[in-house]
Amino acid sequence: MVALKTAIALTLTALFCAGSALAEICVQDDSGAEVCLNKPAQRIIALSPGATELVYAAGGGDSVVAAVSYCDYPEAAKALPRVGSYNRFDQEAILAQKPDLLVAWIEGNPAEQLAKLKSLGLTIYYTQLNDFEDVSSSLERLGKLAGSAAQAKLAADKFRAGITELENRYSHSAPVTVFQQIWNKPLMTVNNHHIISEATRICGGVNVFGDLPNLSARIDNEAVLAADPEAIIAGGMGEENRDWLDEWQRFSGLTAVRKNNLFFIPPSTIQRPTPRLLEGTTLLCKHLETARARR
Repeated sequence: MVALKTAIALTLTALFCAGSALAEICVQDDSGAEVCLNKPAQRIIALSPGATELVYAAGGGDSVVAAVSYCDYPEAAKALPRVGSYNRFDQEAILAQKPDLLVAWIEGNPAEQLAKLKSLGLTIYYTQLNDFEDVSSSLERLGKLAGSAAQAKLAADKFRAGITELENRYSHSAPVTVFQQIWNKPLMTVNNHHIISEATRICGGVNVFGDLPNLSARIDNEAVLAADPEAIIAGGMGEENRDWLDEWQRFSGLTAVRKNNLFFIPPSTIQRPTPRLLEGTTLLCKHLETARARR
């Protein structure tokens, strides 16, 4: 009888452990879904440049086996095999890599293709980073899935500390009205709910188009002239291309042009929701301090 009870107990324990192993690593992604792996991901495919940076920053770079076009940071990401672009995947190329985790982008990736990949049994972690805390939280969650939780926590804590330091330094600065240009043709900007606007706010800036209903929106030159921002912040078609700003020089009546407050920030440091936002936000704050000094 004792032997039978012992055998039953051992069997139940084994079944419990087996069941637990199937859900050994679980996190909630940005869609609100629970993502579970029975072991740390060994074959990760990142489906946007931002997702690629996040996985590497979280310590999972050695497990990334492929990415989409324009995934150029860190340097190691440039050598990854490509599986299409962020807005159109090569499904066969993805399946050929036998990934155990896809890191997707809710706003930018094609929903129908993600649904198809999910129906084929692939595990997908959905990202949608709307504020700076989402960056830190995503690092921690991706680090857990990649088996690099300790490194991910260090990166998350460093990012939080850097942002807090900027908030403390500029919290009482005089406001500067800002037009944040994210594209040129068509001319586009962001509203107050976009992560770029959080960077602007931290630096004491006021987004002149913050009340627009859409996260990113098309506008025209006349709207910018009417808003007459004190500073214009823009990226360009590359990390050192200031052409977008040069185009504003013809509008000599703009306050930003008259005071020479046309400031460039490398787009990957301000438009990608990654830890490099700390770099871009630091530069943005310095630019707005320059605008204040020119009053």
